[in-house]
Amino acid sequence: MRQARLPDGFGIRIDPKVRAYSGGRVLIGGSPTRMLKLAPTAAAMIGDGYLEVVDPQSAVVARRLLDSGVANPRPMSTPSPRDVTVVIPVKNNASGLHRVLASLRGLEVVVVDDGSDVPIVAPVLQNGCGGHVTVLRHETAKGPAAARNTGLRYAATPFVAFLDSDVLPRTGWIEVMLGHFSDPAVALVAPRIVALEPEASTLARYEHARSSLDLGRKESAVQSGGPVSYVPSAAMIARREVLDEFGGFDESMHVAEDVDLCWRLQESGWRLRYEPVAHVAHDHRVTFGKWFGRKLFYGTGAAPLAARHSGMVPPLSMSPWTFFACIAAATCTRLGLLGAVATLAMMLLRLRRMFTGLDQPTRIAAILAAQGFAGGAWQLASALCRHYWPITLLAVLLSKRIRRIALAIAVAEGVADWVTHREPGGLGPVRHTVFKRMDDVAYGAGLWKGAITARDLDALKPRLKS
Repeated sequence: MRQARLPDGFGIRIDPKVRAYSGGRVLIGGSPTRMLKLAPTAAAMIGDGYLEVVDPQSAVVARRLLDSGVANPRPMSTPSPRDVTVVIPVKNNASGLHRVLASLRGLEVVVVDDGSDVPIVAPVLQNGCGGHVTVLRHETAKGPAAARNTGLRYAATPFVAFLDSDVLPRTGWIEVMLGHFSDPAVALVAPRIVALEPEASTLARYEHARSSLDLGRKESAVQSGGPVSYVPSAAMIARREVLDEFGGFDESMHVAEDVDLCWRLQESGWRLRYEPVAHVAHDHRVTFGKWFGRKLFYGTGAAPLAARHSGMVPPLSMSPWTFFACIAAATCTRLGLLGAVATLAMMLLRLRRMFTGLDQPTRIAAILAAQGFAGGAWQLASALCRHYWPITLLAVLLSKRIRRIALAIAVAEGVADWVTHREPGGLGPVRHTVFKRMDDVAYGAGLWKGAITARDLDALKPRLKS
C-alpha cells in the first residue's frame, strides 16, 4: 500500500457502527465486518472517536484506521476548483450537454465529441457556460473510454473531473470531493449519483432507490470486496498525473472500464473514496426495454473483469465455515439446521481462542460469528437470485421442495433489499421486489452471456477464503 503520510490537521472519525471492546483496544465493524486490535497508546489517541493528526505517530494510527475501513476521513483543506478540468464525453446528446454545461460556470471544460451525427460546435456551447469550453472531436465513434482519455491528454490541471452528458451536478459537488485530496494517497473520488427525475414513473421510482449507479448513503473507501467495490465513471474526480501514469481508461473495454480503472489503482496502492454528501443527478433509463437492456449490458462486464483481475469478481466471498453453515441452514431440514448450529459453534470456539487475554472474549467471538453468518446468508440469497438464477430455476423445475425454498428466498431477499434501499416516495415492498427480480434476471443473463461468449467461467466462481 502507498504509505504517504497524512498531513498535520487531517482528521479521522470512527464509523458510528463500529463497536469498541476491551477499553477501546478492540474495534469491530466495517463491511465486510473485521476486527482490529490496537495498542493501548493508539486506543488512547482515539478518545471520543475522533483523531487529529499532530505528529508521525498519530499519522500512522490514523492511516491504519482508514485502511482498515473502521474510520472515515475528515479533511482539513480543499484544493481550488480552478485546479480542475471537467471532461465530458458526448455522442448525439446535445440537450443533455447543454444542461450539464449550465451547471459548470467558471470551470475549465473539455467536451469530447465522440462521432456525433451533428458535430458539436464550440461557440454555441460557450453561450451556455460561464467557463472556458474546448471541443475535441473523434470523426468516428471510439467509445466513452477513448473519449475520456482524449480529454485527459488535453487537460493540464492537477485534477480531472469526468462527467457524462446525461448528468447534472448539484451545488457544492466539486468542493466536497476535492477535500479528500488533502490525503496525498487518494487518487480518485466519486460522488453519489441520484435520480434526475425520481418520480417520473413506477420504474423511475425503483431506479431512484436501486440504480446501479447509486452506491448508497454511506461514505466509504472504494475497495474490491467492500461495500463500495468501484465507482462509476458517470461522475468522478482524479489526480491527472496518476491517471496519465496508468494510461487512463482501457479503451478496449466498452463496459466496466470504470471498474477496471478503480481496481488497477487499488492494486497499485492508491486509495479511492466514495463521498455521498456530493450529489450528481443522472437521467436514468426508465422505459422498460432500455432499462432491461442496460442491466443486461452491465452483466456482460463481469467476464472481462475476471480475466483482468483474477479472484476479484466472485458472486460469493466468505470463509468455508460460513459457506457450509449457510448452505446447511438453507436446506431447511432438521439435519441441515443441526449442521449449521454445529458449524457456528466451531467457528465460535476458533474465534474465542483469538481473543484470549482480552475482556469478554466469548462476546466478541459471538458477535463476529453472528455477523459473518448474517453476511454470508445475505450473499448466498442474493447470488441465488441474481448470479446463479439459471441454476436456481433448473433446480426449481426439478424439485417441489426446492421450489418452496427458492420462493421464500426470492421474497425475503427482495423485501430485505427494499428495507435497506427504500427512498421517500419510493415503491412499496411488493413492487420493489418484482422489479428487483427482473433487475437480477437481466444482470444474471448478461453475466452468463459474457462468460459463455468468453469461454471463461471465472466470473461465476465463488471465493472461499480462510
